[in-house]
Amino acid sequence: MSFSSRAKAELCQARPDRKCCAVAESYGVLLYCNTFSANEIRVITASPEFAARLPKLFRKAFGMSFDRLPPEGAEGKRTLSITDADKLSAIFDAFGADRGATLSHHINFGVIEEDCCRASFIRGAFLAGGSVTDPAKRYHMELATTHYHLELATSHRSVSREAYSILLDMGFSPKETERAGNSLLYFKQADAIADFFTTIGASGTAMDIMTAKVEKEMRNTVTRQINCDSHNADKTVAAAQEQMNAIRRIAKDYGLDALPEPLKDAALLRIANPEASLADLATLSYPPVTKSCLNHRFKKIMGFKPEKE
Repeated sequence: MSFSSRAKAELCQARPDRKCCAVAESYGVLLYCNTFSANEIRVITASPEFAARLPKLFRKAFGMSFDRLPPEGAEGKRTLSITDADKLSAIFDAFGADRGATLSHHINFGVIEEDCCRASFIRGAFLAGGSVTDPAKRYHMELATTHYHLELATSHRSVSREAYSILLDMGFSPKETERAGNSLLYFKQADAIADFFTTIGASGTAMDIMTAKVEKEMRNTVTRQINCDSHNADKTVAAAQEQMNAIRRIAKDYGLDALPEPLKDAALLRIANPEASLADLATLSYPPVTKSCLNHRFKKIMGFKPEKE
């Protein structure tokens, strides 16, 4: 089961106790489903939980049943539809729309005045036209409607614009785009997606997203630290190698006794500890010296030439 399917399965556990919320959720489903026209309502879903929820939802909202249900035990995509003219008219009437005159869909904000109803509406929209990627991979959620698309996706441009306003009123800031004839509303930030799911009744999904975010941040922090440590180790090794090369040159050309005593001590210390960092060498020095002092001595060694007599 995909992460998106698990999210929808959790949402389907929420019970719309109030009829107004059942109507609002059904409204979201209809405006984001495959077909919502004067002649037919058709919902196609791969979610068995959503397919099982819809008949109960419509019975509570409208007191009616679907004309077509998926066969018992059906797998894959399931289709539920209503084609009866009287049922269709009753549903359009419930949302204050004229079935015979509707050319484009708009959201009747009077149906979703209460906070609970707005959350129910968005839940229905996500169940019918939404998707969310696995947070272990990346954060991205859309609503799609062939009225226009979290990924909410729907083909109705007007519905998508009005849903955008609803989400703004609820404290969200979705992005908008279009793809393949659909209008999309989407989020890419983990915090926003988690808040979205908490609001519409999927706190478990929200927790999974935040847990994945924390784990990603921890992995990134460890990776950065490892890379930093590796970079510093590489710099230490390179610096020590340069110092050893300079010491070998001096030993070959002039002998180490040509070095002033402090520089000779530093050279011998490096020869005895060829891979040690400057900080480690400073603690090994006798008498003790600072890291800065030892660095200054090695710079002199690197450019050393004995004075001509």
